[in-house]
Amino acid sequence: MAEFVGAVDQGTTSTRFMIFDHSGGVVGRHQLEHEQILPRAGWVEHNPVEIWERASAVMQSALNSSGLAASDLVALGITNQRETAVVWDRRSGRPLYNAIVWQDMRTDRIASALDRDGRGDIIRRKAGLPPATYFSGGKIQWILENVDGAREAAERGDAIFGTTDTWLLWNLTGGTSGGVHVTDPTNASRTMLMDLETLEWDDELLGFFGIPRQMLPEIAPSSYPQGYGRTLATGPLAGEVPITGNLGDQQAATVGQVCFAPGEAKNTYGTGNFMLLNTGTELVRSTAGLLTTVAYQFADEPVVYALEGSIAVTGSAIQWLRDQLGIISGASQSESLARQVEDNGGVYFVPAFSGLFAPYWRSDARGAIVGLSRFNTNAHLARATLEAICYQSRDVAEAMESDSGMHLEVLKVDGGVTANELCMQIQADVLGVPVIRPVVAETTALGAAYAAGLAVGFWKNTDELRTNWNESRRWLPEWSPEQRDTGYARWKKAVTRTLDWVDVD
Repeated sequence: MAEFVGAVDQGTTSTRFMIFDHSGGVVGRHQLEHEQILPRAGWVEHNPVEIWERASAVMQSALNSSGLAASDLVALGITNQRETAVVWDRRSGRPLYNAIVWQDMRTDRIASALDRDGRGDIIRRKAGLPPATYFSGGKIQWILENVDGAREAAERGDAIFGTTDTWLLWNLTGGTSGGVHVTDPTNASRTMLMDLETLEWDDELLGFFGIPRQMLPEIAPSSYPQGYGRTLATGPLAGEVPITGNLGDQQAATVGQVCFAPGEAKNTYGTGNFMLLNTGTELVRSTAGLLTTVAYQFADEPVVYALEGSIAVTGSAIQWLRDQLGIISGASQSESLARQVEDNGGVYFVPAFSGLFAPYWRSDARGAIVGLSRFNTNAHLARATLEAICYQSRDVAEAMESDSGMHLEVLKVDGGVTANELCMQIQADVLGVPVIRPVVAETTALGAAYAAGLAVGFWKNTDELRTNWNESRRWLPEWSPEQRDTGYARWKKAVTRTLDWVDVD
């Protein structure tokens, strides 16, 4: 009898497969990184074929290491880096171009043109998003305009688009031999092409980008009892496992953190930071620089919405200290180095490497380190990097309170950076609220598993999922209100130094 649920977590830097039992405990896992392709400044790409190969490998390895077979899985869920765009030929299965990653900046002229002539306001109203390089619509347009034969193939119906969930689903269910072309509302809501109210592709929005409708996948619920399809009888999950869950990574983490009630929020600390606030079935339109997005849609229940603050560079700023500056040898060393000083020594680091996302949305910004004196050391810079993660999260929390009228009482956290206990203490200090990390930190994969398991009755309801959530560690604020206010005021001042650095047409 099948007693487990599997989840593919296709992220920005790696792909992993995790197997969960009914209590939400991890019984198997494997993870592999993939190449970050950087053709020129501001461009970030991935090889979709490599991603599929890595996904296949981690599924097989996780099953082998746990002594399980595909037949032991009652269902499969998928979660993914959301805005990363893949365009491929449905007949050959070959990508027309590398996947253009969510961090990529090449579409800045497309985004700024949308705002200049008023189309941006229509995108905000219908899609809940500001025109930005972050989202998929401009990436598809770039491929259609710059890759030889891409537009002609799209108009013939041969070239199709998907975020990486759709690419994996298509390959898992047969690829060129009947693979399903489908996504869910959480991923579709990140394209600038879906109407948030109807949950359908919008012809006016498609027209803004010149995208043929036949390129786009079907939109099905995030937890889908009918199933998107089944894995092949041969392949990494041989045995026809039903694929019944699909969520963009940050929405999956929201489900994994069981933020099912309006007012509940989580913050995921990865390459970037992503804070989501559940607003229930009410579609709250942001006036403070946040995104209005779909949190999840379970079966035929009403869609649940969220406000999101997306921050481009947080954990990757620590990687920058390691890879570009060489002042640490590993991510964990950022904590020990930062602990060598009591405070930031007046140094503030705004890591606007690819502009600023929420709540500023300034593609003209670039990174800046300010407040330096000869007194400062690499330890001060390490601490300023951790503080930058936390201050950017406060920027988003303040915007959420402005938009929703809901005051954050506690923040649930997950993601790799939460292993840095100093960073989490600083986060509690900067926000002035308790910060809580769950026992199962892999909430993204867990959320995808929950969506898949709910669809087949492995878990009966969300109340059952709540009983699985357990607290691992809690950090309480230690700063005085004066320290908190002074630090934040200086952070805001530092942000102003990053603006108007790049000319955007």
